[in-house]
Amino acid sequence: MPIHLKVNEGDIAERVVVAGDPERVEYVSRKFLEKPRLVNTNRGLIAYTGEYGGVRVSIVTHGMGVPSALIVLEELIQVGAKAVVRLGSCGAMVPGMKIGDVVIPTGASYYPGGAYYQYYKEQICAPAVPDFSLLRALVDATEERGLTYKLGPVLSSDAFYAEDPNFAKKWASRGVVAVEMECAGVFLVGLMKGIKTASLLLVSDSLVEDLGFADAKVLNRYVDKAAEVVLDALTKVRI
Repeated sequence: MPIHLKVNEGDIAERVVVAGDPERVEYVSRKFLEKPRLVNTNRGLIAYTGEYGGVRVSIVTHGMGVPSALIVLEELIQVGAKAVVRLGSCGAMVPGMKIGDVVIPTGASYYPGGAYYQYYKEQICAPAVPDFSLLRALVDATEERGLTYKLGPVLSSDAFYAEDPNFAKKWASRGVVAVEMECAGVFLVGLMKGIKTASLLLVSDSLVEDLGFADAKVLNRYVDKAAEVVLDALTKVRI
């Protein structure tokens, strides 16, 4: 049994959706899974397993930031996860994006150190990219549902409140379209462990325009279509 996810063999499906917010996990699991079964509550890492279109899927909380997300990802891999998609939120760093718009990361920048250094044992810039088949499936499903989306690299930041006034300008000038907190770690470890990973994010705020900040209740009006996209892509991709 993993240390943090108190699950037994067979409790977690090979296909997993992960999210930082346990309320989002509850909402998506109860609304979209057939026969959802609660399989973990330990440490607030809510996890459900059920079916979507006849395919077994788990939906699991990964918490906030790379360290928490990687604990959960490693333990999911221990119990058989083979494809993991992060359904999260992000801050836009380019103009023209609105609350609820979709961002599909093609890769993730990060600040070397911390978990990254501990995995690679040296200060290198390792590739942090999603699996192409999952990425393509997410793009296809997004376009099929007619959602507005932005395709491009994101920045995974460890410090939610540490941005300076030039933060967005600096990263946007490098082609980065949004900031969030977990994708780089998830993509890196997915590559190292040989599993498929990808992400779909919803814009909750903007660092370059005054959109305000959309909390979970506001974002829920956009979560339904985003969750359907993620579940469609995840259940159709070959693993």
